[in-house]
Amino acid sequence: MDLVLIAKALVLAVVEGATEFIPVSSTGHQLLVGHFIGFHSPNNTFEVLIQLGAVLAILYAYFGKLWGIARSLPNDPKARRFVAAVLVAFLPAAIIGGLFSKLIKAYLFNPWIICATLVAGGLVLLVIDDMVGEPKATPADESHTDTVEAPRKTDVFEFSLPMALKIGIFQCLAMIPGVSRSGATIVGAMLMGASKRSATEFSFYLAMPTMAGAFAKDLLDNYKNLSSDDAVLIVIGFVAAFVSALIVVRTVLDYVSRHGFWLFAWWRIIVGSLGFAGLIIFG
Repeated sequence: MDLVLIAKALVLAVVEGATEFIPVSSTGHQLLVGHFIGFHSPNNTFEVLIQLGAVLAILYAYFGKLWGIARSLPNDPKARRFVAAVLVAFLPAAIIGGLFSKLIKAYLFNPWIICATLVAGGLVLLVIDDMVGEPKATPADESHTDTVEAPRKTDVFEFSLPMALKIGIFQCLAMIPGVSRSGATIVGAMLMGASKRSATEFSFYLAMPTMAGAFAKDLLDNYKNLSSDDAVLIVIGFVAAFVSALIVVRTVLDYVSRHGFWLFAWWRIIVGSLGFAGLIIFG
């Protein structure tokens, strides 16, 4: 096994895990990094299959919550509604992805498109982050009346089924590489009235069926083309993606609650702009 190839696979896997659950587009970052370091797998199979590491990272981090939800399903209507909301949000991407994933990969997995969507998505995220404030109380002793934003939904268990469906439709935008699955769902949830933290948390739960489905479909489509060398690279990538994703999942909610999304927005804009520059200079 080529050590340089292993190093490239490790870089891509760390990028996948570190970016999967923040609104910067893991697919966009992987494709750009892969383009500039000269790593490419047929049909981007490696990039999709190592997502299983990120999926297992969030399952591991959220195991206690998931087990609690599963135990309460028979007796708790709120738990049943939440599970239904996640499944309803998953449906649009499952349908669109199942029908058009090959077409999307053939025509949209292009570094110029990725750079454009990274920059555009960063600008959108800056605007939405500025628009959406966290709930604030008005001091009782103030003599004047301020315009106070309506309370936002801070509990993912309170998301209604129509709201979940709309978030799921937003998630379909992430099939364009560079848009970001988590970014699309977070923006959609905030536009539907969710707080920054609850929007991010719902995107975590929605990632579980969405990413697991993408992994299963890609494995089914490409398993005959995988060699033993591919399997070794995928295992290495899986472990690296798991570790980096676990670190992000355990820290990002608190970060978003305190600081919002401006850092991720500017990161997108900078990476997209540097990507344009690199494509112009190096091709």
